[in-house]
Amino acid sequence: MLRNALNIATLGFSALQSGAVGTSGSTSAVVSCSLARMRDLLDRSFAEVRLQAGIQKRKHVSVAALIEDVAVGAAIEASHRGIKFTVTSVADEAIIHADPDILLSALSNLIQNAFKFTISSGHVWLKTHTTVDRVLIEIEDECGGLPPGEIEHLFRLFEQRGADRTGLGLGLAIRRRGVEDSGGAIRVRDLAGKGCVFTVDLPRPKA
Repeated sequence: MLRNALNIATLGFSALQSGAVGTSGSTSAVVSCSLARMRDLLDRSFAEVRLQAGIQKRKHVSVAALIEDVAVGAAIEASHRGIKFTVTSVADEAIIHADPDILLSALSNLIQNAFKFTISSGHVWLKTHTTVDRVLIEIEDECGGLPPGEIEHLFRLFEQRGADRTGLGLGLAIRRRGVEDSGGAIRVRDLAGKGCVFTVDLPRPKA
């Protein structure tokens, strides 16, 4: 998959360099999508290796900055897929203690899955709520909802849903472990007939 994405990006870039296509057309969008896919594959691989090796670099992280980092790449992919993507504001003072790279990878993967399974021209929301001791980051999609009993299946290694099978099927299980190692949890709520809400629940550091 990484080699395929690299080949597509290389061919597209060559076409752009030659002047045969414009920088704002479909070729440019394909290059952007391929680069995003390579980034996601590398993020996933690095996160898995670090988790298996027990390597964590936790520090105080601004939730607002984290969401901004996630949203930049997600907005590009949403545009390419023709999906509306809405990000709610985050309180500037919201802080968590976690490994930012692993958490960024987890959120990116959840958003990518939301895009993958959302209906054509659908809507994905990235919402953040804070309480005195928790930060709740929600990714809501319009996948149409889940069949009864399917929620836990989403986190089983190698399992994939839907017709788009471009992922390795490991993403959700790896991301769940990464969030849990930061003292948090991932929960799923089914919106019957509409979609799903994935919640990343993280503790705020004590003063």
